[in-house]
Amino acid sequence: MLHFERSEFDARMNKTRALMAKEGLDALLIFAQESLFYLTGYDTTGFVFFQCGVMTARDEKPTLLTRRPDLEQARRTSTFEDIRLWYDAPGMDPSRELKAILEEKGLKGCRVGIELRSFGLKGSDYELVRRQLEGWCTLVDASHIVRSLRVIKSPAEIAYVKRSAELADASLVAMIEASGPGVFEGKIAAAGAVPILEGGGDPPPSGPVLGSGDRALLIRSATGFRTLDPVDQLTMEFAASYRHYCVCLMRTISIGKANPEQVKMFDVTLEAITAMTEAARVGNVLGNIDDAHRAVYDKASYGHARMSACGYSLGATYRPTWMDVPPMLYSGNDTPVEPNMVLFLHSILIDAPKNLAMSIGYTILTTEGEPEVLTKIKPEYITRT
Repeated sequence: MLHFERSEFDARMNKTRALMAKEGLDALLIFAQESLFYLTGYDTTGFVFFQCGVMTARDEKPTLLTRRPDLEQARRTSTFEDIRLWYDAPGMDPSRELKAILEEKGLKGCRVGIELRSFGLKGSDYELVRRQLEGWCTLVDASHIVRSLRVIKSPAEIAYVKRSAELADASLVAMIEASGPGVFEGKIAAAGAVPILEGGGDPPPSGPVLGSGDRALLIRSATGFRTLDPVDQLTMEFAASYRHYCVCLMRTISIGKANPEQVKMFDVTLEAITAMTEAARVGNVLGNIDDAHRAVYDKASYGHARMSACGYSLGATYRPTWMDVPPMLYSGNDTPVEPNMVLFLHSILIDAPKNLAMSIGYTILTTEGEPEVLTKIKPEYITRT
């Protein structure tokens, strides 16, 4: 069930060990499900329970500590050969099993990195690990090790990203065609899910963010779908996912009839995202993208309605989010733009006093030259009647 060649995983392991050596780490405790998928192909939702990959700086097989329900998951979806189990029981503390693995690997007194910035490590579980290893080894926050490697995509990853982009286009078309006066939002969301799933994609790790009326101003998912009014607005932000690699799109359209104020908002929003795309070039830093975003909106007197950041990295992610951060796109971020980054650019206006929204968002691939917009549907002002 591996979705990459074994050589791809070997190369990722070697790069990770090189970074570990550079930072003087003897081992890495891997709690981020995204890291486990990247390094080994391990594919599970079991990260909601305590599980940890143990990787040493030495060229030896990594070990996975997980629960019994994930044994076959690990055997059949990953390159892990050394799989250890912990079992649910009153007073069970899996950090004891983790320490035993570290002892077996001769890591007492060593410098051990741990992924703290992860949905796979609850604060209570970290406290168990911290107490168990206190004075036994030196724990160091190493959340950035695998994270930094994942930002730059390989050719094999880019192929999956591009398939996801095709599914995102099909999903957007389906949602637009399903929308109109008197349509229930849930029907629109359902229409968007069909092309993704029928196209071999995965349920996205969150969303969609889809709403009309007052809900069109929301930029997070919220329960309570409503029926569109005869004259309305509809914002759609969603991810398509293929082999967990996400591509996002965002649009606001008018329902019933065009709104002159939203037409104006659309024009400046299109100008903003065009400037943002141009700024996403090698030689710039990620903060320049947001600088371009701010400059267009502020010049057009929409500074009060714009966001304070304008996008983020995308990759292979698990619930609860498709946002694969860091990095994010905000002014002052000095992370260099490098080839083969996958970035979601969103240009959003939320004019709360007027109860109007306008958004354009799409996913790009950075290159040595002009950034490539991965989705093919061109932004336009749309009115559905």
